[in-house]
Amino acid sequence: MLSLGILAAYLLLFALGTTEVTRVTGRSVWLFGRAKGVDRIAAFGFRAAFALAFLGGALVPQDGLSVGPVVAAFGGMIAFASQMSMGSSWRVGAVAGETGELVTGGMFRHSRNPTFLGQALLLAGVATSIPSIPTVLAVLLFLASASIQVRSEERLLAANETYNRWAAETPRWLPRGPLRSAVQKSATVAAE
Repeated sequence: MLSLGILAAYLLLFALGTTEVTRVTGRSVWLFGRAKGVDRIAAFGFRAAFALAFLGGALVPQDGLSVGPVVAAFGGMIAFASQMSMGSSWRVGAVAGETGELVTGGMFRHSRNPTFLGQALLLAGVATSIPSIPTVLAVLLFLASASIQVRSEERLLAANETYNRWAAETPRWLPRGPLRSAVQKSATVAAE
């Protein structure tokens, strides 16, 4: 249940953060309602992924002894810190003309998508500590939705030369360093 508590705490902070940015800026950060095509599918996928994580917790109501809660907490902290560093550029979704100012500081110095990276770790932590079909599907659905969303955002931002320079220097997902090296080594070993 610890992992579900961490997930619930993150979602509460997420809701409070979106409400505060909306209050301060006078505009809604929720762009998913105006999504079209595959972006609408991604919007549904994100919501379904978090719902599936909770459903999995209901099916297997106890945390196993694992690193899952630690991974979930670490992921939630990365995601929320990333969202907070966006300030008034915080958006939920991508719509032409409403991308906000480009954020390249904070967690965005190390990854172009630290929010999605953190959310993926959060859901992976839940799936690790509460292994069930819904929690595993939640991670897979989230990753598919994030992939769609990232492609849409990159398409919208590609006309911005500042974005292109930053994107050329900043990894899309994992920051450079020991974690990235370990993941790449694991992928190489698994492929052999």
